[in-house]
Amino acid sequence: MKDLYILGAAGSIGSQTLDIVRENKEAFRVCGISVGRDLKLAQQIIDEFNPNIVCFRNKDDIDKITTKAVTCYGDEGLNAIATYGETQNSLLVNALVGAVGLIPTVYAIKHKRDIALANKETLVMAGDIINKLLKEYNVKLYPIDSEHSAIWQCLQGEDINDVAKLIITASGGSFRDKSRDELEKVTVNEALCHPNWKMGKKITIDSATMMNKGFEVIEAYHLFHLPLDKITTVLHRESIVHSLVEFNDGAIKAELGESDMRVPILYALMYPNHKKYSGKRLDLSLGIKLSFEELSEERYPCLGYAYQALKKGGLYPTVLNAANEAAVYLFLNNRIKFLDIEKIIYEEINQDYDMIDPTLDDIIKINKLVFSKITNKYGGIN
Repeated sequence: MKDLYILGAAGSIGSQTLDIVRENKEAFRVCGISVGRDLKLAQQIIDEFNPNIVCFRNKDDIDKITTKAVTCYGDEGLNAIATYGETQNSLLVNALVGAVGLIPTVYAIKHKRDIALANKETLVMAGDIINKLLKEYNVKLYPIDSEHSAIWQCLQGEDINDVAKLIITASGGSFRDKSRDELEKVTVNEALCHPNWKMGKKITIDSATMMNKGFEVIEAYHLFHLPLDKITTVLHRESIVHSLVEFNDGAIKAELGESDMRVPILYALMYPNHKKYSGKRLDLSLGIKLSFEELSEERYPCLGYAYQALKKGGLYPTVLNAANEAAVYLFLNNRIKFLDIEKIIYEEINQDYDMIDPTLDDIIKINKLVFSKITNKYGGIN
């Protein structure tokens, strides 16, 4: 039996991870969780799974919940979850959203605990540092994102030197059929209506701007250790092909399936096995349509900003993340318009943040600085 420590257990990925546990009670035990603001849901999760340790958002929340578990709170509490208990037959599922997910990942690695990673910001902000730590502490990192899981599966048994190209698919997000002019007046509620996937608010907005895909390019660079010019994207409206790998001889392998995040979660938790799952299956006999189109950086500037930040290196991926996180926060709180997101990011990544080989402390400091600078410009955080 594998012990799971789930950061973000009440969120989209965390909740779907718990669905996998419900189907595989003989395989997993939920030993630790962090929960968000929804204390009613938190209580339900605690009552059902009886974890050994629970981390709350705020200290005051602890007294509002009934539990026999060890309790903690805040950022230090997340680190406590990441390092709690024995590491043998255990796994940290990092399903946090935003920069807050980086440090618990580092703590888990230094605790020699393997990680199933859904937190994009960990690799976007500090991919080089994370890879060094993974090697130093001999820890494995399993991607949960459907795109990276697809590439990971396509690469099984292959020589990385035979790979010509990684092709990351994108649905196009909530506004894929709108012109640039039409984007001027779109609302938050419209942006949160993703055509294919059910996700959290931030990642749904990131999908609409295509920054999500830019982050995935950066993640793929750090996960699969290929040059940036071998990592491409393509618009695939149906979200059936979750990504592809093209080889030197022109052959292409793809991973297909329903738009269900539980499938890549299950693979990360059960690797290297493909365990049975009760969800909906893709039925090719029904006549599945697959279409592919260019993913234009002119239409989706944020995708280009991600390539730009990674090429510049140093602190620029962190600046990219912080500017995006701040801009999305402002948009979700109706402080700015949708197209202002990309304007804010563009302005920030073209500032002078030159620093070669930044430390983890440098990254954390700049991320907070950029986020605060942008949000304060528009009235601060509520």
